[in-house]
Amino acid sequence: MSALSAFSETRRASCMPRDQPLAGFKRDKDYRKIFLGHRDCRSEDGLPWIAPVVKVTQLSISNDPTLHHEYLPTLGLPEFTRVATELALGKECVAVLENRVCLDNPYTISKWQLWVHKAGGIQTPGGTGALWLGAKFLRKWYKTTVLKPTAVYVSLPAWDTHRCIFQDAGFTTICSYSYWDSRLLGVDMKQLLSDLKDAPQRSIVVLHASPHNPTGMDLTPEEWKQLAGVMQKGELFPFFHLSGQGFASGDLDRDALPLRLFITQGFELFCAQSFSKVFGLYDNSVGNLIVIAKNSNTLIIIRSQVDLIAKAAWLNPPTLGARIVTTILNNPALFALWKQSLLTMAERFMFNRQKLKEKLRILGTPGTWDHITNQKGMYSFSGLNALQVKFLRIHRHIHLGANGQINMSSLNSKNLDHVAHSIHAAVISAT
Repeated sequence: MSALSAFSETRRASCMPRDQPLAGFKRDKDYRKIFLGHRDCRSEDGLPWIAPVVKVTQLSISNDPTLHHEYLPTLGLPEFTRVATELALGKECVAVLENRVCLDNPYTISKWQLWVHKAGGIQTPGGTGALWLGAKFLRKWYKTTVLKPTAVYVSLPAWDTHRCIFQDAGFTTICSYSYWDSRLLGVDMKQLLSDLKDAPQRSIVVLHASPHNPTGMDLTPEEWKQLAGVMQKGELFPFFHLSGQGFASGDLDRDALPLRLFITQGFELFCAQSFSKVFGLYDNSVGNLIVIAKNSNTLIIIRSQVDLIAKAAWLNPPTLGARIVTTILNNPALFALWKQSLLTMAERFMFNRQKLKEKLRILGTPGTWDHITNQKGMYSFSGLNALQVKFLRIHRHIHLGANGQINMSSLNSKNLDHVAHSIHAAVISAT
């Protein structure tokens, strides 16, 4: 037997950018250290936030004698995919009325079912699972009119997992479209539209519905309309990522408007929907891949192929997260409590933004900080550069990504004042 391992030529993978701040935080032995790069939503006490109604619902499910831990179908809990899709698209969505959204059971469809509000998607392990499943399907079955490999466009900056998922799916041409302008501290809409006008016909474009991750800076309704017009002309395929519905404005319908706009414009599209953050289901991640096609026959075919991909990947999705979400969305009283908790968190994000901006103003910190309150949701591009972030890490033991992104839920009454003074010192040190 060979003395060498069968894996002796395997190279160690490099750490993803989003993982580096946490690794540095764990190595830091200073008792004053602060971490501002959490991936989950944090409470005022600094702990992972869980919607209060989730705990009550989970206990009720655990005590339900009719549940026996049975396997779910490969495409998921039908009632979950129905209510989840309805939450994203709205009850009156034209795609539901025209039956362009995936139906619950692609194999037993009557004419009556084609016209009722029986809409759903495909249950996945979190939003990342929905992105991966959609990417794998598109790589195999999405056809363009050109001979070159299909191009995938992600925003610059983007959630770094977007590139990894499409690369893993087999896409070789992954491009960036402009989004954040570090000089203007906002969206570079002119260059964004220019980049997508130049994209090869029928390219795939990954879009964040509200709020944008990682910048927190959303397009205006008029800008979304401009973007839709450009994508229609180029026959570009939208792949939405809806990971924080309700966290941007506190209003579920308002945060879903970009997705609904594209549907009313007649696009075929995919949407990866996640419930991990907005419910606090971090260890029971549940997602939903929403598919909008030209007609119901196409949907049936798509679901049959997606079913095969999911069978090879996880066969049966986990049930607990799906049952929690389904129970809450189907119960008016629980749903009202959940909506109120979303509004409370959205208001807390904005409160932290306003407090941080005001403290920097009082300190006389050089630069403009209006962008902090112009942004929405849990994440904020602070405008800090890599040198300033390094200063915070070395001299103040405050850890965040090199791009300056801050999780606004990581700020609280105990650390906000110290963070503001530290940012002031970092900016002064670089001037």
